[in-house]
Amino acid sequence: MTDQSTFPDPTYRDTVLAPLFEGVKAHFAGHMAAINKAHLVMLVETGILSAEQGVKIADALAAVDAETDIASLTYTGEHEDYFFFVEAELKRRLGADLGGMLHTARSRNDMDHTVFKMALRQRTDAMLAAMIELAEALIAKAAQERDTLIVAYTHGQPAQGSTFGHYLAAAIEVLLSDIARLGQARRALDLCPMGAAAITTTGFPIVRERVAELLGFSAAKRNSYGCIASVDYITGLYSALKLPFLHLGRLIQDMAFWSAFEVGQLYVPNALVQISSIMPQKRNPVPIEHLRHLASTTVGRCETMIVTMHNTPFTDMNDSEGEVQTAGFASFESGARVIALLTAFLPACRIDEDAVRRNADAACVTITELADTLVRDESLSFRQAHEIAANTSRRVIADGKPLGDGYAAFTSAFENETGRETILDEKRFAEAVSLQTFVARRDRFGGPAPAALDAALAAYEDDLTRLRADLRSSADQIAAADAALATHFNALRETA
Repeated sequence: MTDQSTFPDPTYRDTVLAPLFEGVKAHFAGHMAAINKAHLVMLVETGILSAEQGVKIADALAAVDAETDIASLTYTGEHEDYFFFVEAELKRRLGADLGGMLHTARSRNDMDHTVFKMALRQRTDAMLAAMIELAEALIAKAAQERDTLIVAYTHGQPAQGSTFGHYLAAAIEVLLSDIARLGQARRALDLCPMGAAAITTTGFPIVRERVAELLGFSAAKRNSYGCIASVDYITGLYSALKLPFLHLGRLIQDMAFWSAFEVGQLYVPNALVQISSIMPQKRNPVPIEHLRHLASTTVGRCETMIVTMHNTPFTDMNDSEGEVQTAGFASFESGARVIALLTAFLPACRIDEDAVRRNADAACVTITELADTLVRDESLSFRQAHEIAANTSRRVIADGKPLGDGYAAFTSAFENETGRETILDEKRFAEAVSLQTFVARRDRFGGPAPAALDAALAAYEDDLTRLRADLRSSADQIAAADAALATHFNALRETA
């Protein structure tokens, strides 16, 4: 039976090819144009194409770029994809023979993964820049809030006194690790697949390193099979991209908890609060909810990219290409919104000192320092001191008193446990259980005391300086390559 059908089937055209074409228009066409130029320069430099052939193809490429309004193109099915559209335009201008010579020693396989890496490189660098800006804002906020007292929570319950600066410093450490991790994943994007052709490179004397250089890559990716089969640049990147939003989501959830009416530790300014349509007393810090769901959405989108690669064959496949790549870009879009909003939100908030004092008093969050003081000053074992402190806190909580007013409860607990009077007078007791003393005495490496926190923030600034330098180096490399490509491509056109 003779097959009378013709490509493309209308349903396949509308459900697969047309969306792919739209994706190329939106995300990859400019990168494909750069690949065409760089590949042509290399073909002429190696003598695979003559200078005369090179100038004609270069002029035709320039004309296609200048005369094609990519945004207005509509997929008709006449050409399978955007690559064949460009090749058809070259053949129309140059004839079928010369127009097809640009494709010497390359395949859509190596071109695809090169444009994907170029698009991901661009988005990753933008994300790194935004994350560095967030880290800068958090470091500045932590320095500003170095001495601002807070109640730190564990298991959802008031635990100990600390400072807002110390809390933010913990988040900064994680963020800096996440930036470094994403920067490490970005290195896989810096290896160029061009020259791998379909699978095994080519019999032509190409110089793969030259194309990589002109496209702003650090080097050519070595194994040609891996250039078109390895998807670790995808799985590694999205694994690294997922983690900042997973981690920031925990910080965001604390902001929701701290700003709750019953806790009230975090005050969100009016500019970031929405009112109820029916309840006039409500102050709803809705940006926190948007931060939370956008962070979770970003995590989910990254995970989708990783899972899509699961149980796929180790070869060229559409599962890692076109529409899948475009879907992954949504992770960068929602993630960028999280970073931008959080960069504005956290510096604008402040700690409600009255709420901190109220919660600290109600929960006896400095009682650990009373036990430590008893060990140091009364020469008690920590277990004895812990028992006295526990009984003191139970008594003042039952009486509804602040811990600082609990001297009588303390002396009673001390005498019951030790059979003697304490050497601490009321003033020394009050000092031992104050929030200021609690923080000041925790001046070990990494603690919340001013000197320890100042040293930490200085170290974070050093880390950030290195991360900024890495990002600038990448940007300079790409800018230099863009300039070199323009120079060499234009020189082709000027060849007599």
